Amino acid sequence: MAKIETRVLTAHVPIPMAEKVDQLAHRLERSRGWVMKQALSSWIAQEEERDRLTREALEDVDAGRVIDQQAIQAWADSLDADEPLSIPR
Repeated sequence: MAKIETRVLTAHVPIPMAEKVDQLAHRLERSRGWVMKQALSSWIAQEEERDRLTREALEDVDAGRVIDQQAIQAWADSLDADEPLSIPR
């Protein structure tokens, strides 16, 4: 397997957060660096998905695929009713 080049990143984090990282590393029998890489990988994936969904939503807006605010509000207001309105499309 090819060795991946790495680079050290530093960040100042609150002491309680750093202590939680240390506790997790100890409990998982992994290094602090491993825990940090897992956390950073997860956050990056989350942000990439958020960006993808935002771009997709903006494409819908640009194409005119939107739902009227009054229809959304009427639907939301009906959620407490015995027979709520159908989800607006």
